[in-house]
Order: sequence, then C-alpha cells, then structure tokens
Amino acid sequence: KLLPDVNRLTKVGAFIRKTSLDEIPQLLNVIKGDISLIGPRPLLVQYLPLYNQKQKRRHKVKPGITGWAQVNGRNTISWEQKFEYDVWYVDHLSFLLDVKIIFMTIFKVFKREGINSEGQATMEVFKGND
Repeated sequence: KLLPDVNRLTKVGAFIRKTSLDEIPQLLNVIKGDISLIGPRPLLVQYLPLYNQKQKRRHKVKPGITGWAQVNGRNTISWEQKFEYDVWYVDHLSFLLDVKIIFMTIFKVFKREGINSEGQATMEVFKGND
C-alpha cells in the first residue's frame, strides 16, 4: 500500500508538478507524431473497457498534452466531467479552439490552477461508470 500523495511527494517534486515542468518530456512524443499538442489526454490502456459509448468518442482524435478538460479543471474535476469536456472538444474541433486552448493553458500554468485536488498529486483511479 502506498503512502498518501501528500506524504510521498517531495518539495522538488511538488514544484515540478505545480509548474507543469513534468509535461515537457511529452514534447518529444509530439515531435515523433505519437500525440498532438492539443487533444484529450492519453489515459491508461486498462481504462478502455470501462468507457461507455459516448466516452469512447474521445479517441476519434489524437491524444494531446493539453486539451479542453485540462483548461477547464485538469485534475480537480471528476472523471465524468473530464470525459464530457473531451467529447465536447471532439465535437467542436477547430483551429481557433486549439489556439484558445493554447492561450488558456499558458494562463493556467502561470496561475498554477487546477493542477490537482487538495492533498493529491495524481487523479484517482478511473473505476468506470456507475
């Protein structure tokens, strides 16, 4: 059993997480073409069988480093809300929306908003739909 996030995250780790510096290595995945700069965040493969039909629509676009769910709450919103934002993005995909997300991401990073829920370093495990 792991210690709670608040006890296992070092001060350096907390700073890196708070400033989103831990996301920089993903730029290599963008350069390789594996992911996009903007799109729903890639999630664990073991979550695939847990998605309902609507949630599966998030896979109609390449995953990205940042997306509509990230600029609207990131890890402070529920899984259900995250999926709603991801599907909304897929339905409203446009160049202007991507530009808006980039600017909102920069703003959120500088304000350090929505990085995680209080006392949590990561999002809780997705257990499927009730």
